[in-house]
Amino acid sequence: MTMFGYFLSSEEHDPKELVRQAKLAEQAGFEGLWISDHYHPWLDVQGQSSFVWSVIGALSEVTSLPVTTAVTCPIIRIHPAIIAQAAATAQVMLDGRFRFGVGTGEALNEHILGDQWPPASERRRMLEEAIEIIRRLWSGGLVSFHGEFYEVDTARLYTLPERPPPIYISGLGPKSAELAGRIGDGYISTAPTPDLIEAFHRAGGQGKPTAAGIKVCWSRDETRARRNVHRLWPTNGIPGEASQLLPLPRHFEQLSQLVTEESVADRIACGPSPEAHIAAIRQYVEAGYDEIYIQQVGPEQDGFFSFYAEEVLPRCRTAQAVR
Repeated sequence: MTMFGYFLSSEEHDPKELVRQAKLAEQAGFEGLWISDHYHPWLDVQGQSSFVWSVIGALSEVTSLPVTTAVTCPIIRIHPAIIAQAAATAQVMLDGRFRFGVGTGEALNEHILGDQWPPASERRRMLEEAIEIIRRLWSGGLVSFHGEFYEVDTARLYTLPERPPPIYISGLGPKSAELAGRIGDGYISTAPTPDLIEAFHRAGGQGKPTAAGIKVCWSRDETRARRNVHRLWPTNGIPGEASQLLPLPRHFEQLSQLVTEESVADRIACGPSPEAHIAAIRQYVEAGYDEIYIQQVGPEQDGFFSFYAEEVLPRCRTAQAVR
């Protein structure tokens, strides 16, 4: 059966609010947590972008749910040897409930130290090399590594979990989905596209978990929900590779001026109708995802959790049981 989790938006909410939402999510019956890992928000109006590893430490003290980064880029802004230590510590803090979601990132977050932003093909090679380093360090031995992109000199991790966290790899296109199938322990996406899951399975991902994220916006007033979506996430209406290439929130704001309220709200379930939310989630269930993480857009978090606990999650699970 599909597992339903909650997606904590580090771009919209400060760290204490993220911790509060995690508690509410567990109380509402969600079964897992995603949390975004950004240096910048997508838009200035979103207003936040905390250091995810600090927040994960706090989450470990307030929830018994598994936690997944969705996703960390371990190739430019932070060296993979440092990320290996952070993820190992998170797995210890969460008593084995951490899933390490990784991807090739966006210039928005990774350009900040002045590094060149490589093309996608090079970023995929960097990610593969980074994962090799991370797994070597998780083995507990002394590691020296001299690769195409990274150097590691006699490094050893001393705080290690009993079992290393599984590595889920994000893939928004077939080449990344194939990489996930070949070297990942799971697959992450945001599109209800069966073709990507099939590419993941063909490349070696058969039997490994697949996870997807989806945005919704509950409000008693559908008009207010649509306005919140357009104000906070017009970037969902921007097609193509712009999300990977633009370096600053203001660039996304400029491009978002071309996105209408109607076009972005049509992509996201808005308002108080359980049927609208269930229909949006069903697309991902029917695409074949094992785990679906739902993000409430905007400030009406408490109402959202009550709505999902009472009207959406029970019906989704009943439909699953009947199926």
